[in-house]
Amino acid sequence: MGKATHEVEYEQMLLSRHSFLHQRGGRRRDGALERSAYVLLSRLEVQGPMSIGELSEAFGLDASTVNRQTAAVLRAGHVERIPDPEGGMARKFRLTEAGARALREEREGIVSSLERVMGDWAEEDIAAFAAYLRRFNTGIERLGARPWPRP
Repeated sequence: MGKATHEVEYEQMLLSRHSFLHQRGGRRRDGALERSAYVLLSRLEVQGPMSIGELSEAFGLDASTVNRQTAAVLRAGHVERIPDPEGGMARKFRLTEAGARALREEREGIVSSLERVMGDWAEEDIAAFAAYLRRFNTGIERLGARPWPRP
């Protein structure tokens, strides 16, 4: 595995620097979601309402960091606070229709960018790449004991 894992590390580093997925024409789009908001809204979309504590655990982040992130999406109208549907004490955050719309629009823009990047790839290659990414991510999730729900 030695040399190959070094290649994976380098390519992963390069991948992490590309912010074009959230941009159009080399500049950030007006109304584009910040990366942290995109990930947070995506989690709420798949899992449903979550408390600060649940989000903190899910992301492996300090509650103060999650508080800042949820405050930003709350101000933007992308989430709302609701009583715990299961009767618990903590209030939970739920995706609003405006949040679902913003998430859908952001995702459509990202998929469009990916389609431009992989426009000359065979569908089987794209499916294989997606399967390898899923395997890679689930391996990381297993090691961190933080599985991510998938639709």
